[in-house]
Amino acid sequence: MEDKIIGRNPVLEAIRSGRGIEKILVKKGKYEGSIVPIIKKAKDAGIVIQEVDKAKLDAAAEGGNHQGVVAYVSAHEYSSVNDILDRAREKGEPPFVIICDKITDPHNLGAILRTANCVGAHGVIIPKRNSAGLTGVVAKTSAGAVEYTPVARVTNIASAIDSLKKEGLWIAAADMDGEEMYKIDLKGALGLVIGSEGEGISRLVKEKCDFIASIPMSGEINSLNASVAAGVLMYEALRQRRITE
Repeated sequence: MEDKIIGRNPVLEAIRSGRGIEKILVKKGKYEGSIVPIIKKAKDAGIVIQEVDKAKLDAAAEGGNHQGVVAYVSAHEYSSVNDILDRAREKGEPPFVIICDKITDPHNLGAILRTANCVGAHGVIIPKRNSAGLTGVVAKTSAGAVEYTPVARVTNIASAIDSLKKEGLWIAAADMDGEEMYKIDLKGALGLVIGSEGEGISRLVKEKCDFIASIPMSGEINSLNASVAAGVLMYEALRQRRITE
């Protein structure tokens, strides 16, 4: 079960304190009274706000007095992109960053986090909108990796990629139309982009990438689950790094 904060004052204080909030549900209709500063501060903080009917709020609050607002909070605190890069510097290693472009299934995100930790990636970047966040399901599926591998949540993935490129990272996207992964240099400072389960990598994000890497397929089915594809590419990057050590 996800952690929730119920009621106007508790939600407002959670926003003020900087608590990691995945999204806020508010009752549809005209905003009045103390709900107004909640909406303003949430928007200022870039928190996702969803307008829902009273029945959905009642169900989310599970009998609690929600006063028209329920916040879903993170199971773990987020890091920043700079924290991830600093982690690589502290280890004396070229940055290895996994970038998730709208991975909405929490089981997939948790599995990606688990593999990212296993291959020694320095962190994972996810967008604030249209993405699974650090919920209890993600934390559980990660098998504890969420405690060790930093996750940064950014407003815009394309802008984050621009920042990483300025720091010297090459960006490779996973896409079936790309060049076979064995032919692409995945050593050195690398950002590896994994697209959403249904639509893959968005056009703008793909345009920002330096390489498009595909996974060879020999069977009748020509696509992999997002977390499996991420794992295959992460381990190819690890293999290439091990060869050069």
